[in-house]
Amino acid sequence: MVTVPKDMTKAFAECTVYDEESENNEASLPIAYNETRHLDKIEGSKKVTQTWRMKERMKTVSVALVLCLNVGVDPPDVVKTSPCARLECWIDPLAQSPQKALEAIGGNLQKQYERWQPRARYKQTLDPTVEEVKKLCTSLRRNAKDERVLFHYNGHGVPKPTSNGEIWVFNKSYTQYIPLSIYDLQTWMGSPSIYVYDCSHAGVIVDCFKSFLLQREQESAVVNGKSHSSVTTVCYNKQCIQLAACGPTELLPMNPDLPADLFTSCLTTPIKIALMWYVLQNTSKLVPGLTQDMVDKVPGQLNDRQTMLGELNWIFTAITDTIAWNTLPRDLFQRLFRQDLLVASLFRNFLLSERIMRSYNCTPISSPKLPPTYQHPMWEAWDLALDLSLRQLPRLLEDECFQHSPFFTEQLTAFDVWLKYGAETRAPPEQLPIVLQVLLSQVHRLRALELLKRFLDLGPWAVSLALSVGIFPYVLKLLQSNARELRPLLVFIWAKILSVDSSCQVDLVKDNGHKYFLNVLGDQYMPSEQKTMAVFVLAMMVNEYRQGQEAALQGNVISICLEQLSDTSALLRKWLGLCLAKVWTNFDSARWCGVRDSAHEKLYKLLTDPEPEVRAAAVYALGMFISNVSEKSDHATSIDLGVGMRLVQVASDGSPLVRKELVVAYSGLVQHFEVHFAAAAAQQMDDEKQRERTAAVVTGETVAPSQSSLGSIPPAPPLPHMFTSSMETTSHLDLQLPGNRVPRAASSNTISSNLMLNSVYKNVWKVLLQLSCDPDPGVSRMAKTLVDLVRNKSTGQTRPRQVSISCSSNHSVPSSPSNRSQHSMPVSTPPQVTLTNVLDDPADPRPIGRVGSGVGPSISNPTSPYQYTQFTRSRKLFDKGPNMVEDRDEENNHLNRQSVLISTDFFEWSCKQFLQPVNRLCEVEDPESDVFMERTFRFDRNSQVRTEALEEQAVAGFSRLDNEIFVNKNQGVPSVLKFHPYQSELAVAFKDGIAFWNWEQGPRLGSLSNGNPRNTKITSLEYLNAHDNTLLLCGSDDGCVRVWRDYIDEQNPNPQLVSAFQAINEMLPLTRGSGLVTNWEQNTGSLLASGDVRFIRVWDVEKELKVQDIPTGADSCVTCLASDMAGRSLLIAGCGDGTVRLFDRRLSPTECRVMTLREHGRWIVKVHLQKGPDGKIVTASNAGDVRFWDPRFTESVRSMTLQSSFTAVDIHPRADVLACGSQNQYIGVYNQSGDSLSTLKYHDGFIGQRLGAITSLSFHPYKVKLAAGTSDSYISVYSVSMKRS
Repeated sequence: MVTVPKDMTKAFAECTVYDEESENNEASLPIAYNETRHLDKIEGSKKVTQTWRMKERMKTVSVALVLCLNVGVDPPDVVKTSPCARLECWIDPLAQSPQKALEAIGGNLQKQYERWQPRARYKQTLDPTVEEVKKLCTSLRRNAKDERVLFHYNGHGVPKPTSNGEIWVFNKSYTQYIPLSIYDLQTWMGSPSIYVYDCSHAGVIVDCFKSFLLQREQESAVVNGKSHSSVTTVCYNKQCIQLAACGPTELLPMNPDLPADLFTSCLTTPIKIALMWYVLQNTSKLVPGLTQDMVDKVPGQLNDRQTMLGELNWIFTAITDTIAWNTLPRDLFQRLFRQDLLVASLFRNFLLSERIMRSYNCTPISSPKLPPTYQHPMWEAWDLALDLSLRQLPRLLEDECFQHSPFFTEQLTAFDVWLKYGAETRAPPEQLPIVLQVLLSQVHRLRALELLKRFLDLGPWAVSLALSVGIFPYVLKLLQSNARELRPLLVFIWAKILSVDSSCQVDLVKDNGHKYFLNVLGDQYMPSEQKTMAVFVLAMMVNEYRQGQEAALQGNVISICLEQLSDTSALLRKWLGLCLAKVWTNFDSARWCGVRDSAHEKLYKLLTDPEPEVRAAAVYALGMFISNVSEKSDHATSIDLGVGMRLVQVASDGSPLVRKELVVAYSGLVQHFEVHFAAAAAQQMDDEKQRERTAAVVTGETVAPSQSSLGSIPPAPPLPHMFTSSMETTSHLDLQLPGNRVPRAASSNTISSNLMLNSVYKNVWKVLLQLSCDPDPGVSRMAKTLVDLVRNKSTGQTRPRQVSISCSSNHSVPSSPSNRSQHSMPVSTPPQVTLTNVLDDPADPRPIGRVGSGVGPSISNPTSPYQYTQFTRSRKLFDKGPNMVEDRDEENNHLNRQSVLISTDFFEWSCKQFLQPVNRLCEVEDPESDVFMERTFRFDRNSQVRTEALEEQAVAGFSRLDNEIFVNKNQGVPSVLKFHPYQSELAVAFKDGIAFWNWEQGPRLGSLSNGNPRNTKITSLEYLNAHDNTLLLCGSDDGCVRVWRDYIDEQNPNPQLVSAFQAINEMLPLTRGSGLVTNWEQNTGSLLASGDVRFIRVWDVEKELKVQDIPTGADSCVTCLASDMAGRSLLIAGCGDGTVRLFDRRLSPTECRVMTLREHGRWIVKVHLQKGPDGKIVTASNAGDVRFWDPRFTESVRSMTLQSSFTAVDIHPRADVLACGSQNQYIGVYNQSGDSLSTLKYHDGFIGQRLGAITSLSFHPYKVKLAAGTSDSYISVYSVSMKRS
């Protein structure tokens, strides 16, 4: 039974207090590397072909009205009832003489058609002969050319069509009926054409029409070949439309209450016939006493929506459009209801004819065939609208005011309900076409646009649906409105449309719609969110579209964008940069406009923006600025080189996204000034050879850098004053590469302008070398392409030689392809490696990803094929690897320097963000989402782990820690151990790999190759976001940091490299170094990095930017770091010279070192800051002494000498226990009073093996578990014995 001291309760309470101080409210902790750029690939969305836009708009330009009535004489094959339907075009033919009646009917029919297409050419032929019909049809087809011709046939005065496909006309004396073959009619009418047949047995004509098409196909097959004729027939069939009044065996209705031409009346006067049918149905219980005479007196005009007649026509149009859109296939709807105004009107009215005529046992027929629509639920909405409107008719006839129908308000409400509960998996909202109609009304327009905005925000599928229903011309016309309340809605809608279909840029420029968005962008009262969408629309308008660029330039888009660069919205600043980039891409006029407005100098401010995507956009814009293909004048050259020099500072950016854009930006510069860069590379080779002869000697702990001369650089044009000032501001950006220092550009007035230009080439060349060795594989791969280009140019010569360029030259000398290319690549600084380090054999690359998984990762080695030999100077910069063959280089690595295509999808990926819903509740905040539930589970698990660990923490100071609960042999010698705080996961670093072990159950979970360069190793591990979605940060002794996701995900065998950057560029090659030392602060999102340097660098992970460099003031490396995460100010660094230095980060870098503790005489192996308000600083050196310090004093308050020497020390962050590992193969466990708790020398077992030399120790952050790694590659985990009586 464990004896518990009296103060155990106090200890338990203290643990609880400290735990609450540091772990309270996990949900509010920042999540590192959790932005879209970290979670998604930087690539554009897949382009989906949009079918909403008709390939060719069509217009019915000619109409043939053929009336065969023979008034007063009934056809012989039809026995009419008595009384019988007599009205033709609402005229009683028996009320006047036959000829006058015929002419009046023809005139009335023409007027009825003119209501739908007033600009068409109308020709009537009344009771015609065959020749007259032929003459009419051929004449109209000749004049219409490729446009559509309508043929309207009224055969009420002639026999029914024959089964042979003939309709009837007259002879000249009207004594005989003459047949007219549909085959001949097809020939005369040609295509495209539309036929309307108003006669009994009209379906026979439709069937014969199709038969004659097949006959034509067979005849064409004999003459022209089968394949061609088949295509011709299908095309002809698609371009010919037929509307027939009834089926092949049906007679037209003869009800005397109806017009004789009921079908024609439905097609041309739908509202009048609908009102008549409403009265005849006798279902108007809401309107008692309604008569036909009253209906005929409905006030208003059809085109005036403020009147009853006009509103009914508007409602009818909306309902029939809705029925068609919800019933027909999308392509058929587009062809019939959106291609031709007259055809659309006829087919809308055809839906009414089907409903009315079916009630009289007639079935109208169409070709193409439409599905039945006469029972669609929307007809009930039409009946209700008629009920509500006609109920007012008696009062209206007495001059009372008209009350508008609630139809559109109710339909908008229904659409609103669908938006609240609808989803992509459900059927589309049937009210969408009604929303389109409502846009015509100022009364409902604002609400309709708001609902449309919400609908489009559902995703690309919603945008495609809205475009297919015909919304585009309406929102395009609304850009002419000056109403300020519509601006936010229209800007949002247009942003969504252009994100899905960029081809709308043409319509935008054609209608001068871009001026609307320029006004929004320039309006100081508009919110940043709406300005962002406006500038996105402008960017899409100018993207790869010269007319758009010219229109935007005329609208002063550059000056308007530059004025907004200081806006507080990061998204707006990003899109301003992208818009500027697209405006002047390959457009010299815009570039010089930008020069006059100092656009490039104003964009420099964004290079240090706190938001990585803004910095990337600025680099992208400056890259497009210097990548124009036009000839370069002296002025243009100086500007380009000035911009190139300013971009040097971006090389050390912490975001791979930014560095990729830097490589793209430099690609344009390299192609324009290839000869100059080749000369700089050749000079670099000469310097390598020179340094090889006088190799630096390692003395003490550091390598003494040797100065190199500039050598011969090609002369360059004189440097204008403007560029000189730019050089002065960027001279400090010269990279600190050992042995390769270039004098500051403006350090002396005696330096010539040529030398200053050469300094630009050398600095940019060094940046490219550095980027070619970037830890991010995408950056290094792109930079390698550029470096290969320059290298091939320089090594293609037998020796480096000067390239003379006259001062009057307007452009750089064109490049020529070299005959050789090499695999070896120049190496910039990875910190311990100078430019003289070697490139090893690329045949032995270091893979990134799982170790032993057998499955290669989706990304390649970030430094492949760059392998380094540490601290050696045995090979030249451009020397080949030991097993390399020149012929293979020529075969596999030949580059065409005339067109090096280096690009990213940054712009396209940025556009993709506008496809995502804006107003949808985030999954993390949605209580019903899987993400929210998983996160809640993790927080509950974390709380349980911390609670369960409290008991162990309370007894740790007086309990033995010798229960070996896990032991296994690792793949390599453990160098760093790290417990996951909340999972049974132990990360073990060994050289360039990491193994993951389940320390509770025993099996290995997986392993990961970090992709380190050769002869570098992992020196630090950190778990990021351990409380939520965990990431693993690996730091190497070359100064590189790599962050991994899904590193042990069984379902995804390829770990994802989230980010990689050079945390420390200036690592010094030491005889004994600490490598890269890191400390992660989850509360602040800060990464502290140091090591073999003389400073501590603070990185803001959210900004992916270096915040500050804190000089240590020591002459040795930093060996360990600790910080006060609660106070966020105290920073403690242990150094190789035995000093412990305290820093206050709130002070300036020169004043922040507030104390130096000097009692240790040797290498500091551990610094620790105890938790709680009275927490002491605990330090340990490899001399075996441990000291406790009060942060207020320079003398230790207590010291202990525990062993003769330490190789590893760790102190539990929450329990009173520390562990010390020795080279003498044992581990001592003590409490902080110096009492020995356990001594571990052997592994558990009957014949326990002796421990190897201790290489690393690590305590679990909460539980009292100790992990130990030994030189024989074994790892063990020890626990306290929690025995109970």
